[in-house]
Amino acid sequence: MQHNEIKKTILLAGATGYLGNYITKELISRNIDTKIIVRKPGKIIDMASKLAEIIQAEVTRPETLRGHFHGVDTVISTVGITRQKDGLTYMDVDFGANINLLEEAKKAGVKKFIYVSVINGQLHKDLKLVEAKEAFVDQLTTSGLEYAIIRPNGFFSDMLDFLKMAEKGRVYIFGKGKKKFNPIHGADLAQVCVDAIDSKKKEIAVGGPDILTHYEVAEMALLASGKPINIIHLPHWVRKSILWIMRTFTSSKSYGPIEFFLTFMADDNIAPRYGNHRLSHFFQHEIDTIKKRTNA
Repeated sequence: MQHNEIKKTILLAGATGYLGNYITKELISRNIDTKIIVRKPGKIIDMASKLAEIIQAEVTRPETLRGHFHGVDTVISTVGITRQKDGLTYMDVDFGANINLLEEAKKAGVKKFIYVSVINGQLHKDLKLVEAKEAFVDQLTTSGLEYAIIRPNGFFSDMLDFLKMAEKGRVYIFGKGKKKFNPIHGADLAQVCVDAIDSKKKEIAVGGPDILTHYEVAEMALLASGKPINIIHLPHWVRKSILWIMRTFTSSKSYGPIEFFLTFMADDNIAPRYGNHRLSHFFQHEIDTIKKRTNA
């Protein structure tokens, strides 16, 4: 199908996040009629205001959404919080805000709802960050709307934690670092999300083109940083101890993202490969950007 054959109106929620920003650009590049829900219009990319309708609303407040879904065929939601702020919990946002979007979509006669969760989310409902996402997935799949659940295998932006360690001269990994995964760039994932508008698939697991071990990612980050290869192997009991301490002595606001990261570090997470962005190029681009800022 040619991109310009799609004549539907898409409503995107979560446009100011890492992935949402790329989806906005992808929708605009395909000349798809787009509505974008944002809390602060100033945060959205400049070109969106010329080519998409910007709606100021707060997804956690359903009254601000009313009337904005008229004429919309498909909703795409990347709404969720990685690091909690504003006193909101995962259940408030990843579940509650998406329920608000779903209810408004149903009232307006929207045909399809595309939601971005995480790879193997069904297997990790015990994690605070995943629990809320999968609670929403359960509601969406029984809503009566057509739907697609996108399950990405980690974003390149998440890999910046490796780069931050590398810049300090050493990278910590757990065990031998042999667990494999294939994180995906936001631009590649955005294509998958937009392609899902016309796809019949209900569950779409997706990762980047390169399947890498944690050791290889650590090595890549150090090479990009121009540092000697200095990788510290921590035993898995340390990872489990950190998890126990965080869960026991801090709130889910603090331990949610750490719990997610440490749990997924213990398993292979390999998804069908897609896209052409390489993690090594992403790391190099980030380092070059930092150097430019420093020299400016």
